[in-house]
Amino acid sequence: MIRKLLSCVREYKKLSIFTFLLMVGEVLIECLIPFITAELVNRMKGDLEISRLLTIGVTLILMALVSLACGGLAGYTSAKASAGFAKNLRSDLFDRIQGFSFRNIDKFSSTSLVTRLTTDVANVQMSYMMVIRTAVRAPLMLVFAVIMAFIMGGRLATTFVVVLPVMIFGLILITRKAMPAFHRVFRKYDKLNESVEENVRAMRVVKGFSREEYEKKKFAKAADDICDDFTKAERIVALNDPLMQICWYFNMVFILTVGSKLIIESRGLDLDVGQISAMLTYGIQTLMSLQMISMIYVIITISLESMRRIYEVLQEKSSLTNPENPVMEVRDGSIDFKDVSFKYSEQSQKFALSDVDLHIDSGMTVGIIGGTGSSKSSLVQMIPRLYDTSEGQVLVGGVDVKDYDLVTLRDAVAMVLQKNQLFSGTIKENLRWGNENASDEELIEACKLAQADEFVSSFPEGYDTFIEQGGTNVSGGQKQRLCIARALLKKPKILILDDSTSAVDTRTDALIRKGFRKFLPQTTKIIIAQRIASVQDADMIIVMDNGRIVTTGTHEALMASSPIYRETYEQQTSSQGSAVSGQQMEGAEA
Repeated sequence: MIRKLLSCVREYKKLSIFTFLLMVGEVLIECLIPFITAELVNRMKGDLEISRLLTIGVTLILMALVSLACGGLAGYTSAKASAGFAKNLRSDLFDRIQGFSFRNIDKFSSTSLVTRLTTDVANVQMSYMMVIRTAVRAPLMLVFAVIMAFIMGGRLATTFVVVLPVMIFGLILITRKAMPAFHRVFRKYDKLNESVEENVRAMRVVKGFSREEYEKKKFAKAADDICDDFTKAERIVALNDPLMQICWYFNMVFILTVGSKLIIESRGLDLDVGQISAMLTYGIQTLMSLQMISMIYVIITISLESMRRIYEVLQEKSSLTNPENPVMEVRDGSIDFKDVSFKYSEQSQKFALSDVDLHIDSGMTVGIIGGTGSSKSSLVQMIPRLYDTSEGQVLVGGVDVKDYDLVTLRDAVAMVLQKNQLFSGTIKENLRWGNENASDEELIEACKLAQADEFVSSFPEGYDTFIEQGGTNVSGGQKQRLCIARALLKKPKILILDDSTSAVDTRTDALIRKGFRKFLPQTTKIIIAQRIASVQDADMIIVMDNGRIVTTGTHEALMASSPIYRETYEQQTSSQGSAVSGQQMEGAEA
């Protein structure tokens, strides 16, 4: 896992190594300064010449400046290296997610992927900066300070034999107690983000049902859970400070008491004031190093959970892959389903689609109807390989879709999904998702075909009108027509409309279908609809129920042979008739 994550350092490897060298230089100088200071203090009791005093003083100043420069430069290089590492890590994660199939995304959930790209990467970035800077400085400082303490203090350095084990044992105990709470936090971050995403996406529903207070309470509960875990963990980690204080005061009292006794007894021969001063400094350095190490340990332990979550995404292999020698051209828009069965998860007991056999000629208009949950959308998602079949084959242009290059196949298939999605940007920018090189004339032609040109032209800025995120500043019907125009710009061999005219009136729906017949005679058109009127003039109508194809045929043939189709048609036409009669009566009364 560590090796995989470190591969994202790439061009920032030299900066990371340079940071390490700067830290080594800073630590060496900081450990030498107390040694030289002690010598200076001891010599000042004798006949020390002013010139010698000035020389040592200037040396100490220069050493302090060099140490300061090393530390400051290391701060800059470590920040740049860690930020660059995080940038590469996010890019690799995003690239990996872009290659995921719907099945992979379903496995992680979109909110969890967002958390991994943001919070988890930020934790790993912080951890990496600590590793290349503080995690180098603290252990080196600890080792050098203890060595110098024994060199300078002799028997007096035995205080570290008592203090260090107590500190190490206490820090390990504190961090182990705090870690379970930190681990729980990351799982709860997913729930918190999920609550935010759901609320923002469904804001109109929330306000329509006056459920703001309910959503506030749900969010507050998720936030309180995270707060409780963080509070518990931080309360335990806060015990570091009193532990440090106890060890520091013990160390100071021991050095001053025992050191003073040794100075008096030996009359400065075994130990002098300079050594005591150095010992106090090395004691501070040692304890500060241990505190830094404990902080590093906590941060890295927290980050390990983030690392694991990031590694899961980086190691995840898309369930959809290109073959070794892919077919790079789609011959035509003919479609064949051969004994196709499909389930969304390998662990699922029930198939979403079962025993589907179907042939569609290139250029045909095919309608698909069926009740909610009859797997109409699942059927058409097999065509551009948004999902792979569990059993059987899907052929496009006489070739198994698994043998095509994915980009080639999807460029030949345009889908207008049931949940239409527009992106923040102008109408032109949204339309050019279908063809980034499309001219303005082609944009207008596609919009005319999708019955969108009229309302777009009515906007003050026309095709340069800015679309808010998610298309919130246009109506549902306008959004659907723009999405249809965007799909038409691909000039596909297969056009799939997944209930994508449900928000437009029947007249506009009829005009769109008329335009398809006139201007897209060679394109295979598959229309999923709830209204039979939307598919009534199709070359073939497929009736689905419970993941199976019940029957197929033209409108006339199905009216004669299919009770389900005939009943649905009669219900819809009678309800439409009642609605028209009601409108006429209201008009007469008025």
